[in-house]
Amino acid sequence: MSIQAINVRNQFRGKIISIVEDEVLSGLDIETPIGIVSSVITTRSVRDLGLVIGSEVVALIKATEVSIGKLA
Repeated sequence: MSIQAINVRNQFRGKIISIVEDEVLSGLDIETPIGIVSSVITTRSVRDLGLVIGSEVVALIKATEVSIGKLA
């Protein structure tokens, strides 16, 4: 299956460089042209998508909230 079109504007192609699996959730680090993008998804999704280190992926970022902390 391939995606023909999607309305998410923040899309970054990259390669998975790290996967830390737990029973329910997994953390992924994706190397992209803008830097490292980290994501937490279900471990089931990691397995269903066949994701492994080196997999080429697209990080689709849609933020509904951004928190800001003041630096000292």
